[in-house]
Amino acid sequence: MSDQLAKNVGQLMAPARKGLLGRLRRGIEKEGLRVDAKGAIVQTSHPHALGSKLTHPHITTDYSEALLEYITPVYCRPADALSFLGDLVRFTYRKLDDEWLWPASMPARLAGNDSIPIADYGTSNIGTMKYVYRKGLDARYGRIMQSIAGIHYNVSLPDDIWPMLQEMEGRQEESLQGFRSTRYFDLIRNFRRNSWLLLYLFGASPALDRSFLGEEGGDDRCDKLKPLGDKTLYAPYATSLRMSDLGYQNKVQEQLKICFNSLSNYVGTLRNAISTEWPGYRRIGVDVDGEWRQLSANILQIENEYYSDIRPKRVARHDETPTQALEARGVEYIEVRCLDLNPFLPLGIDEPQMRFMDTFLLWCLLSESPWIPDEECDRLDDNRRLVVEQGRDPALELQIGDRRVSLRVRGHEIIEGMRKVAELLDTLEGDDLHVAAIAAIAPRLDDPELTPSAQMLRALEAHGGEWADFIADLAKEQAQHWRSTPMDEARAELFSQLVETSHQQQHDIEAEDRLSFGQFLAEYFQRAREPRSAT
Repeated sequence: MSDQLAKNVGQLMAPARKGLLGRLRRGIEKEGLRVDAKGAIVQTSHPHALGSKLTHPHITTDYSEALLEYITPVYCRPADALSFLGDLVRFTYRKLDDEWLWPASMPARLAGNDSIPIADYGTSNIGTMKYVYRKGLDARYGRIMQSIAGIHYNVSLPDDIWPMLQEMEGRQEESLQGFRSTRYFDLIRNFRRNSWLLLYLFGASPALDRSFLGEEGGDDRCDKLKPLGDKTLYAPYATSLRMSDLGYQNKVQEQLKICFNSLSNYVGTLRNAISTEWPGYRRIGVDVDGEWRQLSANILQIENEYYSDIRPKRVARHDETPTQALEARGVEYIEVRCLDLNPFLPLGIDEPQMRFMDTFLLWCLLSESPWIPDEECDRLDDNRRLVVEQGRDPALELQIGDRRVSLRVRGHEIIEGMRKVAELLDTLEGDDLHVAAIAAIAPRLDDPELTPSAQMLRALEAHGGEWADFIADLAKEQAQHWRSTPMDEARAELFSQLVETSHQQQHDIEAEDRLSFGQFLAEYFQRAREPRSAT
């Protein structure tokens, strides 16, 4: 354990014992495709009985009309977030007939690009903007990449920790808001350096259906994969094909070189990207004879188009973009975006994984975190690529600083530091659940067969080798579980009320529009380019 980490943990332990530190707060966003009995993506509209996907606070869609997204409130206890998420799934199954929720990150059977319906958010200007943004994603990257699902894990550190750290580090001359944002960016840089560990431990997408690579079932990316069944491809040592260049990818964005050295750099880079035209996107066109093909021809249409395994976040007000909210009031929480759905878990994630994540994130905060130069940024990308494609290869080595070291050795170094952080969290919460989570998950470093990706390949082989058939059977088993287990009836009543309220809210938004979509969009981008002062 590093000297700085030991010092920080030691100094925080006393206030933790006295109950002077608050608790971490967590929220979960879970995506999942709706599929039919054959494991194919459905073409049906988002069920009206689930509410308006434009305005419902907990049930919406991501890219596709078929890609459900659940959003929990923020909770201090992981079990509470999982309970709420479980009831969202139960409520959904009360409204679905012959459809199932796909429990894996890599998608169900596809029939080409057009088989993935773009989500429709209604006729309002804000709804049209969401739809046109997705049309732009289709024009730039295709829809198939957008059919991938995952878990987004949102965490904010206790409010009480920031003034304590500020005093420990002798930085009282800084504003608390500025200090908190700076330290969140320290956390993010360490996350970027070490997120490969999460990909190894929790990656659960070593295989995919051939249809993911196009109507003919293959392209020049196929040489990285081997056939498992007639319709299934896999990589023998892969952990998370979702996070490889087979999944999310954006060659244009690589030039942005965002390595999260400061809030001002992050905000400035994204703001420049939504204002800088890209020749290839200009050729697509924007408003062509009354047809909106994308929101703009710039590197990013909007800030959310930037792909990253982690993001600094702040809840934005109605007149703000995400970066304006950050600029005005600083970082509020971080969003982890690199987690696969674990198909063997009914919710795709469980409490031990959440507590491991909490420990890892606090370890990232309390450890040294120097700025990342461009050359190191490239090495970090190489490490992540190696782990997603070859993570379970016993001979795999990573470039850590100026040394080559095996994944296993470096992983144990991180885990050793995390154990002390887990003890701090358990002291804070009066239990031993974080230490237990580390003990349960750490053995995966020594035995790759314990990882979800290895479990997936074994199960696939035992099932007959076809990815889509196996995941479809899992979906049906899990549907039976969710349909047969009771939900909190007070929540059921709340969700029913939200269905009605959300539809009325969408109707009201549509009725209140006064501007044409072109005028609305011009005003939006004019506001988006305006810097905001810290408050």
